Amino acid sequence: MATWLDIVGIGEDGMAGLSPATRAVVEAAEVIVGGARHHSLSEAVTAQRIAWPSPFDALIDTLKGLKGRRAVVLVTGDPLWYSVGARILKGIPGEEITFHPQISAFQLGVCRMGWSLADCETLTVHGRPVEQAVPFFAPGLRLLILTQGPETPGEIAALLTEAGYGASRMSVLGAMGGPRETRRDGIAASWEGEAPAFHLLAVECLAAEGARPRMPGIGLPDDAFEHDGKMTKRELRSLTVAALCPYRGQMLWDIGLGCGSVAIEWMRAARDMGAVGLEPKAARRAMAARNAARLGAPRLEIVDGTAPEGLTGLPAPDAVFIGGGLSEAVAEAALAALKPHGRLVANAVTLESEAVLAALHARLGGDLRRIAVSRAEPVGPWRGWKSLMAVTQWVVQT
Repeated sequence: MATWLDIVGIGEDGMAGLSPATRAVVEAAEVIVGGARHHSLSEAVTAQRIAWPSPFDALIDTLKGLKGRRAVVLVTGDPLWYSVGARILKGIPGEEITFHPQISAFQLGVCRMGWSLADCETLTVHGRPVEQAVPFFAPGLRLLILTQGPETPGEIAALLTEAGYGASRMSVLGAMGGPRETRRDGIAASWEGEAPAFHLLAVECLAAEGARPRMPGIGLPDDAFEHDGKMTKRELRSLTVAALCPYRGQMLWDIGLGCGSVAIEWMRAARDMGAVGLEPKAARRAMAARNAARLGAPRLEIVDGTAPEGLTGLPAPDAVFIGGGLSEAVAEAALAALKPHGRLVANAVTLESEAVLAALHARLGGDLRRIAVSRAEPVGPWRGWKSLMAVTQWVVQT
């Protein structure tokens, strides 16, 4: 199949920064699609101009309507690194597209900062909640963040300061590679004012004395969560999330969401994770929403409902956790909804729910285990072991 669409990365140096072959593609275009900035960077080219459509989801239909013409889409930097190229590939086959990458903002940023790109975390909060950066706050980590706009550095600075990283060094690198390039350096705790509209944010995370690192992954302390006393405790939560086997881009159903601890740890465990939590109690839904925002899982979807009725219409899950409302009907509905290679984990603490898991295990197989945890706590002037309530856990894969 012949290619008909060219997606071209362009930098602040405009047409002069393109390779001769890529420049020829743009100059030969009959129609150019892009943002106002992209059009201004290529204004010497005579072609029909089309702005990004509104809503942006109409982009694919707009591009399909150009088939048969010499069409070029202009983007910033690398079209396939946190850019529109990935979205276009969802609607137009890759064999119909030619990509022309330019140096990315991340590559320019590390050159300005004198950092190794391989040793940095590359993130985007463009079109996404800024709280998604929170799981990457850790002592010594270097972050390169694609931003939403002038207000983003202040929002990131506030999150850093709240998390105990107010001493972190921040650099706003504006319009890199062009004649209007700027740089502004500062400290998160004292950051003020807005940044240029087009910039990359570089952060070197520095923790205050006594700050408790909360790295991406599993095992947050119990007191990291707001809860009402009923929650999956740290040790069991770590085993539960490990059994759910999170990896990038997966979707979880958390049935009986509670304060959201399992779903939040799932979403922190890998990038681009999704989760839907079913919770009938309004107070717990509110708690879960606050925990998700504060702990870096703002995309957690919280649904008022119970299973199995409330499962209708939810996105198909890669994994299901049943922490409340357990019954054979709920487990069977969850298993039926799972994608291939899906995982279901159910925890039980009462004799009645334990009997349900025993029956399911006998009929459907999987792994059944009993987990007991003790913690050292004061006993007068000494210490002794205090046992948490034992939990029976059933794990099954499709």
